[in-house]
Amino acid sequence: MTKKVELLAPAGNREKLEIAVHYGADAVYLAGKDFSLRNFSGNFTLDELGDALDYAHGQGVKVYVACNAFARNHELDAIGEYLAALSRFKPDAFIIADPGVFAIAKEAAPDVDIHVSTQANVTSIASARFWKGMGASRVILARELPLDQIREIAGQSGIEVETFVHGAMCISYSGRCLLSAFMANRDSNRGQCCHPCRWKYHVVEELRPGQYYPIVEDDRGAYIFNSRDLCLLEHLPKLIEAGICSFKIEGRMKGVNYLASVVKTYREAIDAYYDDPPGFEVRPEWLEELSRISSRKYCTGFYFGDPRDVEPNYENTSPDTIHRFAGKILGVDGDLCVLEVRNKIFQGDPIEILPRKGPAVADAVQEILGLEDRTPKELAQNNTTVLVRLSRTYSPNDLMRMGVESSYQYRE
Repeated sequence: MTKKVELLAPAGNREKLEIAVHYGADAVYLAGKDFSLRNFSGNFTLDELGDALDYAHGQGVKVYVACNAFARNHELDAIGEYLAALSRFKPDAFIIADPGVFAIAKEAAPDVDIHVSTQANVTSIASARFWKGMGASRVILARELPLDQIREIAGQSGIEVETFVHGAMCISYSGRCLLSAFMANRDSNRGQCCHPCRWKYHVVEELRPGQYYPIVEDDRGAYIFNSRDLCLLEHLPKLIEAGICSFKIEGRMKGVNYLASVVKTYREAIDAYYDDPPGFEVRPEWLEELSRISSRKYCTGFYFGDPRDVEPNYENTSPDTIHRFAGKILGVDGDLCVLEVRNKIFQGDPIEILPRKGPAVADAVQEILGLEDRTPKELAQNNTTVLVRLSRTYSPNDLMRMGVESSYQYRE
């Protein structure tokens, strides 16, 4: 059998890194404080990057460091110094879009592989071969490609191919949006996008200033640029058989609740496929799990050529069945769980725990105790740490959630 496809997860900060590793990512992508396209995701200082690499490598997980912003002249020396300093921590690859930064990386850190970012708009066999000739080890293909063309590039270019399989999609061609720069002076290609595509808009006629006309709106406004979210869970066999080497999950700025559900679901689906390729079937609980996290309704993007899949979601709504993230288990104290509370919980609340493997486990908060004095409490406020008694103990980094009722909602 060919090499197993890689599951690549976002890690916007140390907590997200640990969650991605806990729920089964083979590799993570993250960034420093500068020179990436997600400057508001928390990210890592240079020393923190060193610690993150040590942690991930200790767990057998690869780390790809994004340096995919488009550089300006005054930044070139700093980028070279940054990549050289980072190389001593032995990242598994840099993710780079700018050809100039690519050249700097080859000189400053010649022993580190380079993955060509989706921002570089690789859309053909010729382009992929070009980057291979320049010394890249992988290309992250443009999101606008259909699967048949992805298959051709993967089969004929001689370079590894990575594609996105889940998460938010930009309304502009390969993320090259000017709205943020014009409207908020924040350059989307330099990690500062303010996401104006998610804002509400009205039409104003030139001779009627102040009169706002709605554009297919709900009670929160009109969302004419609001793309649906990508979800390719039901098509994993086709993607694997097309020769894609890495499945990338979008979301360095998303929360750990999103990350845990998506990574765990795709991990189980990938493993199930390789266990029995001819007998692979998508399990209803996987679709159910993905329906429980916030989304703008799912689609398959450009993969299969269905024009309905690239229509905006004018309503900007998620399914009405999203659960509430309650907290993260930090450890075990005897028969109690140490819980970092993220949303208020009460004694007696029905909850469920998302373990690393297997389905979510229904449980209930039987008792809440103070962490230090162990005095009983009726409730625990968010941003506190308490002891909770459940019907069983769980593992560190398992997530607790509440209010789970769902049904998978794909494109209408």
